[in-house]
Amino acid sequence: MNPEKLETAFSLMEEAIVTLQQSLGTSFFDAYIENTENLVDNAKVRVIDQQPNVATVEKVEALYQELLSLELEKEEWRKLTQLILLKGSMSENLQPNHQLTPDSIGFLFVFLIEQLTLKKEQPLSILDVTAGMGNLLLTTIINLQAANYSVKGIGVDNDETLLAIAAADSLLVGEEVKLFHQDSLQDLLVDPVDYVVSDLPVGYYPNDQQAEKFMTHSEKEHSYAHHLLIEQAMNYVKPDGFGLFLVPSNFLETEQGPLLQKWLKDEVFLQGIIQLPDELFKSEHSRKSILLLQKKGETAEQAEKVLLVHLPSLKNPTNVTEFFKKFEDWKSSNL
Repeated sequence: MNPEKLETAFSLMEEAIVTLQQSLGTSFFDAYIENTENLVDNAKVRVIDQQPNVATVEKVEALYQELLSLELEKEEWRKLTQLILLKGSMSENLQPNHQLTPDSIGFLFVFLIEQLTLKKEQPLSILDVTAGMGNLLLTTIINLQAANYSVKGIGVDNDETLLAIAAADSLLVGEEVKLFHQDSLQDLLVDPVDYVVSDLPVGYYPNDQQAEKFMTHSEKEHSYAHHLLIEQAMNYVKPDGFGLFLVPSNFLETEQGPLLQKWLKDEVFLQGIIQLPDELFKSEHSRKSILLLQKKGETAEQAEKVLLVHLPSLKNPTNVTEFFKKFEDWKSSNL
């Protein structure tokens, strides 16, 4: 990926979005959605009730032509949208649960799926039950396709604006991702999938009546949403399939931890916990791990040795290579 080309694309895209934002008097994210939909619609600015004005239309469409002349590849478009959204997030004051999942974590998910997939020619279906802006799902899909996997993606989220961004970005990069705007803890109109990938929101789920339908619900207080979502997501995984979840590193040590532990023991196979590098998080409290679960089935078995590893850094290629080798060795001995 050419850094100079990406930097030029970033400047052009940002200028177009800010110009639309000022002309239409909208938020950055609304202008972002408008801009992305314009690009998908043959790079023509949509005008409603004479807004935006003629001068703005001419300026923005000229920026679009410069942007298109760069001939960005699919992954370059995705990277560009991520960088723009990161910049926009600074002004929109997103809550922590709505932040973009970093690419470095997304690429780890891609590696894990590649390692866990037995037949490369096997078509894969991947579900994200907390899709948000869609960066984790698109990172996974696009990079698996680049490695010659056949992949289809499905995303669910209850935030209309975030899902609109995911939908616009999916069209921009040319991915037909199925997206559903709903509470992920209600019944989903989703067929069983090969993999679930989710950067789970952390907190309490307010609907106690709905929470009672899950084994991980708490009878003493509101249930942890991330516990319920793990259980719900695994309900939509095919037998022998996998769930990869980004969770707080202390997820088993909380007061509701025993509820999740019992469900893990009874209903799925806990195959691994990969603690992410401390450098990725601002505080000890915010540190996260990748939880690797497998749905019970004809070929699935509990690993004789659960993978427990702490990644020291993703900035050091040697550390990453060592982790890849460690995972491959563990897989060949345990799965």
